[in-house]
Parts: sequence; C-alpha cells; structure tokens
Amino acid sequence: MKTATALVLATFTLLSSGKKFRWCTLSDLEQRKCAELSKALLAVLPLATINSFARVSCIRAHNTHDCIDKIRVNKADAASLDAGDVYSAVKMYGLTVVAKEIYKEGSCVFAVAIARKGNLDIQKLRGVQSCHNGARWTSGWNILLGFLLARNDLFWDKEQPLSQVISGYFNASCIPGIGVTSPQLCALCQGQKSYVRDKNHFCETSGNEPFYDSEGAFRCLKSGAADVAFLDHLEIMNATESDQEEYELLCPDGTTAELRAYSTCNLGRGPGHAIISRHNFQKITKKFLTLIQHLFGQKGKQKARFELFSSAPFRGKNLLFRDATQHLQLLEDQAEIAHILGLDYVALLKGLGHEGSSLDNSVVRWCCISHAELRKCEEWALSIKSDPLVCVQATSMTNCIEMIKSNEADAVTLDATHAYIAGKCGLVPVAVECYGKECGPGTGRTEKLIRFTDGALSPIYAIAVAKKNAKHVNVHNLGGRRSCHSHLYSPGGWLLLSRYTVGALENDAENCDISSAYQSYFWKSCMPGAVGNLCKVCIGDDETEMPKASSRCAANHNERYYGNMGALRCLVGNPSGRSFGDVAFLEHYNLLQNIENLDNTGWAKGYTPNDFELLCLDGRRVAVTEWADCNLGPVPPNIVMTRPMAITKIYDFLMKSQESLGTSLDPDFHLFQSQKYGESDLLFKDATQYLVHINHLDYQAILGEPFFQLAESVFNCTHADILDFCKQDICTSSS
Repeated sequence: MKTATALVLATFTLLSSGKKFRWCTLSDLEQRKCAELSKALLAVLPLATINSFARVSCIRAHNTHDCIDKIRVNKADAASLDAGDVYSAVKMYGLTVVAKEIYKEGSCVFAVAIARKGNLDIQKLRGVQSCHNGARWTSGWNILLGFLLARNDLFWDKEQPLSQVISGYFNASCIPGIGVTSPQLCALCQGQKSYVRDKNHFCETSGNEPFYDSEGAFRCLKSGAADVAFLDHLEIMNATESDQEEYELLCPDGTTAELRAYSTCNLGRGPGHAIISRHNFQKITKKFLTLIQHLFGQKGKQKARFELFSSAPFRGKNLLFRDATQHLQLLEDQAEIAHILGLDYVALLKGLGHEGSSLDNSVVRWCCISHAELRKCEEWALSIKSDPLVCVQATSMTNCIEMIKSNEADAVTLDATHAYIAGKCGLVPVAVECYGKECGPGTGRTEKLIRFTDGALSPIYAIAVAKKNAKHVNVHNLGGRRSCHSHLYSPGGWLLLSRYTVGALENDAENCDISSAYQSYFWKSCMPGAVGNLCKVCIGDDETEMPKASSRCAANHNERYYGNMGALRCLVGNPSGRSFGDVAFLEHYNLLQNIENLDNTGWAKGYTPNDFELLCLDGRRVAVTEWADCNLGPVPPNIVMTRPMAITKIYDFLMKSQESLGTSLDPDFHLFQSQKYGESDLLFKDATQYLVHINHLDYQAILGEPFFQLAESVFNCTHADILDFCKQDICTSSS
C-alpha cells in the first residue's frame, strides 16, 4: 500500500506543475473516453492535492499524422499509434517511443486476409476490391506488400510510387491515409467529403472514416463493398459465431482456415501499437502511463471506476489503446527503433521506402568474409554490366547473417548449416548452387528442382581424410587426436561429423552441446570460428594487413586453415613441413584439385592423391577417389540467402551475372573460379556450374528432412550466439 501511495505522489509531483498532460485523440468517442479518464484521475487522487493537480487534456487531431505533428510542435504530448506510424514519427519527425502495448500473444500482431467463405483464395487477389486498416500500417500495408513482393505477385521497379503499383493491382480499395494522389485506393471509403480540412474525413486515419482501422476494414468487407479485408488478428480474436460461419482466413499456401486459426494462417507477423512522445517529455509520459495503468489497468486498484483498456462503455472499439491490451510495457530511454519494432520489420519498412528513396534500394550489397573474397567481389563489381554491386566486409558467415538481417548487406552464399541458421533468422533462399553436369539454365523448372533437392544431381559428400602413411588412424580411434575442420558449423566438419564422433554422448544432457563435446573429444584442432583447444592448431595469416593474432582461428579465409583447402593445408602442415593434423574433415568435390594446388602454390611440395586415404565408417581406409562409398553423408548445396523483400532484386542480379560472367568465355573474371586470388570457394563453390532459381521452396525443403532434423536436434542443445541475436527480434514466432 505504501508503494502504491508513493507511486501516485511521485507522478502527481511531476504533473502538478500547472501544465496539463495532453493526450491526442482521433475521434469524438476517444474524446469522451479521454475526458472520463481525466475525471477518474481527479476522483482518485489525494484530496489534499486535488486543487493543484492539472487534469488530463484531450487534444482532438484530424488524423494520425496530425497527431504526430501536434506532439512534435508541443501542442500534444502522447498518443498510441500503429507501428508503421510510430516508425515515421521516430525517423522523420524526431519523436521517441516510450511504451508498447502488450497483447495476449505479446507485443506483435498477425497480419491476416479475410474474405467470405468460398469466394477467394490468396493467389487470386489481383483485380479484387480490398479494404485495409491503414496506409503504411503493419497489417494492412507493410506486411501485405512485403508478402506480395516476395512472392513476385506484385512488380515494383522502384521508379514508380508504390501506391501507383497497388492501384494497378487492386480494382478499387479503401486504404485510409493513402492521400489524395491515389484516388483509386480511396474509392471504397465512406468518410464525409469536404473542401474544409477539419470537415473532410474521407479516406482519413481517424474514427470519422467508417472503414478506418482494423474494425473499419472488417466493416468494409461485411458491408459488401470489398472482396477482401487486410487487418490484424486482434479484430477477430473474439469473432462472433455468425462471423465465424460467414468469413474465413486466406492462407499463404492457397488454402483457407477458420478465423480462430490466425496464428497458423497469416501473411506475417509485425509489431503492434506503441506510445510516442517527445524526447524531453518521455520521463513524464512514462510516469503518467505507470500511474493510469496502476489505477485503471487490467489489475488496477480503481478498475471499477474506469477501465483503461475497454471501449465498450463508450460504444466504440480501440479507443486510446487497443482493447486487447493486457498491459503497457515501458521502454528504456534511447532504445533503438530496430530493437523496439524488430530488425525484420525495420528492414521491411526501409525496403518499402518509408524513409524515401534510398541508394540501398538500387544496389546489391554482397557480403564478403575475407580479404580474398573482397578482392574477387570488387572484380565482380567492375565486370558486371547491369546493376551496381557494392562489396560489404564481414568477419564470418554468421556476421553476414547479422548484417543482412539488420539491412546492412543484401545477400551471401551460405553452406547448409549456415543456411539453416539464416532460415531460423528469417532470411530466405534465392538460388542454390548446382554442381553436376546436368546443371544449366533448364534446371530452374520445378520438377527438376525437386529431384535436385532430393540429391539426384551429383551430391557432395562429407569425407574424413588422413595421410596414407599414418596407418594407425581410422574412424574408430579419432578421439584424442589432432583434427582439421573447414570451420565451425560446417556441414561435414561439424554437423554431420557429430553423428560419428560425439554421437555416443548425445543422450548425456551435460555433453549434448557438440561444440563443447568436440573440445573433449579431440586433443587439439583447427576449427576456424571455435575457441579453446579447437583453435590450437590454427595459424592465422602473415600476409593479411591485420595482426596475425586477429586472423588466427578466424572463421574466414584470413585463417590459412579455413575451408576445404585450409583443412587440407592443416593436415599436411605449414610450408616448413611441420605437420599439425592427423585427420581432416572436408568435402570431396575439390579434393583432387586442392591436392594439386598444394604443390602449385608452394605450400607443400610433392604431394599427390596417392599420399592420402579416406576413412570409412566401417573402419576401412580407401583411395581418395572412392568417396561415393566412403563418406560421412551427403551435404546439401550452398544457398544464396537474402531478406524476403530482396528476393527479386537478388535473383535478377544473379541471373544477369552468371549469363555474362559464369562461363569461361570471359577471360578476365569468372564467377565460379577463385584460384587467381590464392584461395578456393570464394563467394561461391568453385565446383558450381550454375545457380538455380528455387521457385519459392523454403530452406527446409532445400536442405532435406534428414539434414534439417539433425540441425534441429543439435541446435536445440548447442548454444550459438547468432541464434540468440536472431531471437532478439520481437516478432520471432515460436509457432
């Protein structure tokens, strides 16, 4: 009780300076609810202070952008807005976010498409009539457009305004707030028209437009004005029986579902409403929100007098706050907008041009993980005749995933394990590398691609290699030996290997983290990107500009023992002849070429394929050419990954690149060759014959069920910082 009294008095002190706390409202009903909030506060504050307390003042705005402007120029203090408007308020008007609304499923909403039962599916949206909860809003605009663009259902060359593209896609719409320059997108709206601004409510983001907000978009559909409505799931959480009988959700796969199935049938997930204020007023705003929530929230002491998150007494919905709000979560000062709204969502908004046109939208930013890759990428940029290419420096494949998710880069080629990680982080496939003789432009057809993902086309195998003269080494006695791995998280040298080395420990809860188990299993190793004794064999690179200590065990080519070529170098030892490895775990496809390169590059003289043998799972040792019968398992292809919004841009760029640079007809630059840069497999595997479009297959289908399930089981128990980074995204769905 003392704490509650102290809270009230502390807030009163801040608010009793003679200045009213001014809440911005968007309808007459909100004005009424706001006025009742003011009365309720006066009624419950201590009587001794009531004369000096400044009441809540309710500032009526014309629309949400008028609210933003009023707060900016100190004519109002706070408002709760859709995340799309919140982003604009922060990035374009210099306001700040002080709190988020928290709903039953968290702070995020599902974007859903609703139609009458039996009338429509998601693949037949072109030419229909549509209603949306608001222009540049999370559910009715941003996620919907991201969904359509990622599927190539909507074509936008960035030269046209996006609103013009939408006008050509839908037959007629009501998208409140879209503006007078897009009359087709306001054609279905029903607000009052007037040349007097304060009397014009047509197609405005305010309660006086009947089809405004999610409630209004659903009302628009029910009225028969539209064929489909795009809104957030909060509107249908408590749908009536008649609504459930008459309407259904449109799912991304072309099926439909009942209204209550919004968590599995939706177009995506994004942040809900948040409360904005000015920077110099955020402390007072937080104190005010704390007070009214303490008094009138779901567990409020004075809830019987006034309910903060209920609009029914005022015959409206979502007045001041969404009715589905459970509580308000206060945010830290100076919190980054990307962490408030989510990295994926902010990247989506940038892609949709919420901050205006950007150079980032016109160039492809390729992620490079080493000096050698950067050199090759820069030659690619000079050689390509079409889209501009910018080469972005990163330190590892996991760093590339972070940069793409944060919209600091656009694309990278990832091995199968890193592609799994990237998929968990919300990135999507653009193309896969194809390595066999069957590869070529024709393999983009769906039926061939399905066979490709089943491993029918020239699979790559994970193999274990030892020197022929080390007769005592076999697959059953690798514990306690020196090992060479291409890198941390590599498919063959980390993930598949776990089934045959530390696999016996998988039922021991204390040792199921395979990175930790490898530390105990091997004596010492070079596994670039790892730590501890798994780095003791690594040597770094004397030739790079960075100090050797910073390149040693780096998860990139700056570590000379990185990758397939690096693991082979590790096995034979450094140029002085000192041997560091008893066994090397790598991939078969360029083994013979890499053995030849040992001599050609002067790394180690005199080695031939006859000097090495493969270790088989049954304990045998065979010639290095017998990998088809002596391997640790097939490895899925490398995958080019990007953000969903960038799929079309990256795919078009890659197709143009490989048409002009992917063959040996170009004497200066070859997209799939790396020897001239002193390394192998730079940007793409050197074995790549062609990049195949994957026709909207997801990363799980490309990796294949056995590999995917192995990765699931391993990462459920093995800690990875990159997955922690991705889980920070506020709208990462657990479903």
